[in-house]
Amino acid sequence: MGRPAVALRAVGKRYRRAAGGYRLRTLKSALLERSLTSGLAASDTVEALADISFEVAAGEAVGIIGGNGSGKSTLIKLVAGLLRPSAGELTVNGRVAALIELGAGFHPEISGRENVFINGALLGLSRRQIEDRYDDIVEFAGLGDFIEEPIKNYSSGMYVRLGFSVAIHTDPEILLVDEVLAVGDEEFVHRCIARIDEHLSQGGTLLVVSHSMGLIDELCDRAVWLDQGRLRAIGSTRRVIDAYFEAVAAREGEAHERRRALAAEGGESQTGAEETAPEEEEILRWGSGQARIVAARLVAGAAREERYHLHCGEAAAFELEVEPREELDDFVFGVGVKTPRGVDCWGTNTDLAGYEPRRLSGPVRVRLACPELRLAPGEYTVDLAVHARDGRAYDYRRRALRFTVAESSALRSIGLYLPDHEWHVEALGGGAGDGAADRQAAIDWRSPDHSESAPPRSGGAPSDSRRME
Repeated sequence: MGRPAVALRAVGKRYRRAAGGYRLRTLKSALLERSLTSGLAASDTVEALADISFEVAAGEAVGIIGGNGSGKSTLIKLVAGLLRPSAGELTVNGRVAALIELGAGFHPEISGRENVFINGALLGLSRRQIEDRYDDIVEFAGLGDFIEEPIKNYSSGMYVRLGFSVAIHTDPEILLVDEVLAVGDEEFVHRCIARIDEHLSQGGTLLVVSHSMGLIDELCDRAVWLDQGRLRAIGSTRRVIDAYFEAVAAREGEAHERRRALAAEGGESQTGAEETAPEEEEILRWGSGQARIVAARLVAGAAREERYHLHCGEAAAFELEVEPREELDDFVFGVGVKTPRGVDCWGTNTDLAGYEPRRLSGPVRVRLACPELRLAPGEYTVDLAVHARDGRAYDYRRRALRFTVAESSALRSIGLYLPDHEWHVEALGGGAGDGAADRQAAIDWRSPDHSESAPPRSGGAPSDSRRME
């Protein structure tokens, strides 16, 4: 095994508090001790990272995830050499190109062309090398005539496009990317991902910080989860992302319980329009108010416990409590599941299921049960609605619930939806002998249950679609 591209051993990073009331170091003491933080009390410092140890192999792609303030950007700046660790040992083996902060290394008063040459030189290219690659850099950035404009006139997307283009054309051995792709347009992001894939296929190393779990899952071999400056988990991308989602879902579930408890103490509904911010309410909730969704929750498992982190294929049910403000003879209950980016995954309502409304005159609890919720691992949001049969909304709640799905060892696939399925293979004629024995020997494999020929797995009898609990 060769040397790792990046190795961290008990790395820590502390910052001196700058708020009023905290003791400041003198310039003399800082110069003598070569540190602004050594000798300060713990209350005078902020520990951004503590005891971080892991290695990144050459040619590996590693994603760094975690909430805001968890130390992700500090870690990648340490690897880039923009910061020095306060403790531990950090080793980087290879030429590094970092795309960390928007417009880092660009001078706002000069043109994009001039900035390409300056930034390229900072990243280790000679003038001849920059001249040879200049046309490719400009073409990849897609700036056209804007390349002659001062950088201060660029949009944030233009900054990123030019910065990424220069960085990727320096042929780095280690590429560091910190969330900046979030401001690029869809076409440019696709080009960046294609170029990153090319970088990895040529044996390059990647460290990427992102809040986009889909991007991390797509690009990376492993993931590092930081939580308040500590290493919470490291391992295969899907496993670490699932663990992170589970922690986020647990915190959201606790917050949901606190809101419900506060609403109960105040004698008000937990989801009423009066308890939400007016601006948010206008965007996420609308309707005539003739009927209102006053509570909503997701329950899972045989125990029907309220939970917002599921495993693929687990039993789940969406529950909503509805109160009409007047007697209604025209009403439909609906549930829709989407990705956070608004992609429809699945939705249904009582009208599509064939229910004919007759009378709704008092509070009801509506439950949409799924014996096996076969959504692929990831994050999902839930829209809930009570409306008339012509679509006129009484109460529509967008993103009323949010939940995550983790991978199941028994159900693995690609995409958003995992239906029941079976594999069947039979040998065809045309072999050397073309006899029954030859056809039988054309393939030999072991089924998942380790039998020579597994019987088809039954999906169970279909449930009565017109029954609603």
